[in-house]
Amino acid sequence: MDNNAMETGNSVEPDVKMVVIDGIVMGPTHCAYKDCSAKLANARTGVFCLRHESQHEGLCRMKDCYNRHEPNSKTCVNHRQNWFNHITRFGRQSVLGIRRIIRRSVEEAGHAQESDNYFVAPQFYCVETLCAPCGVVIAWKKFAKSEGASQIMDFLEDIYPTPESRPSYVCIDKACVVLKHLITSHNWDIWKATTRFIVDSYHYINHRVGDYLCCTYCNPSPLNGSAPNLVVVERDINGNPHYKRAFNTQLGGFQGILNRMSVDNFNWTLHALLYIHTQRVIQKQNKKNNQIQNEQPVQMGQPPYDDEVEIDGIEIDRVD
Repeated sequence: MDNNAMETGNSVEPDVKMVVIDGIVMGPTHCAYKDCSAKLANARTGVFCLRHESQHEGLCRMKDCYNRHEPNSKTCVNHRQNWFNHITRFGRQSVLGIRRIIRRSVEEAGHAQESDNYFVAPQFYCVETLCAPCGVVIAWKKFAKSEGASQIMDFLEDIYPTPESRPSYVCIDKACVVLKHLITSHNWDIWKATTRFIVDSYHYINHRVGDYLCCTYCNPSPLNGSAPNLVVVERDINGNPHYKRAFNTQLGGFQGILNRMSVDNFNWTLHALLYIHTQRVIQKQNKKNNQIQNEQPVQMGQPPYDDEVEIDGIEIDRVD
């Protein structure tokens, strides 16, 4: 028998490899110049990277205007009213507060609205994470402007450059959107032989019943036998369903401080947090496997160690 096969009833089915992709709306500031996501030359008050800062030094901060700005102003005389309106609206707001308001306005407009000035540096839209079902973080990447299907596929192709390395299933809340993108961009033939895109069970209930493509190809638990049922509900020691917290909610407690960091500090801190999280997940898995091998009852939902405590979604050693 194949070592990677699992027996279910009277049949033997091979193991499948699945990854979960999710976006966390957070990120540091980056250069305001079009299609540039480089780090800022001045992380506190700057709006350009080092290269674009030298190109726009002393110029009006309105886009496509190359006049010199006035003293004590960010615009030329022709755009004086634009700078006055900005000061009037955001004059009493902190830089962080201004960015938060502008970011919320852009999100409500569906990312179709683009600023006509360089008054405030934009933030990365989100951090995209790719995890194993157990919670181990495999990879992550900052998305500058949106969490579009093309950006998601570029992310996957960077991680899985060859067909042999690709997972059997990619679980993502917008799997049907990604699938439609692959079909319209004529890339579906490259992926369909190795990978299936499915919607997680939590988001699948909100997808349209009339969407034939989603119901047929992105169902996480099809009843027609076309794919294995990937929805498994674990139960605790009392027999009650045991639900795990979504990974993106576990980083929510760090969003405020991470958004204030420079790009380099953000990258280092987030990578360290994800590394700690991954190590904790591996420790839990090892303990669970040891309990199964020793035929001990596995108590789901219980702390893995007595000297640990969970604060804001990440487990740390308790210091008495």
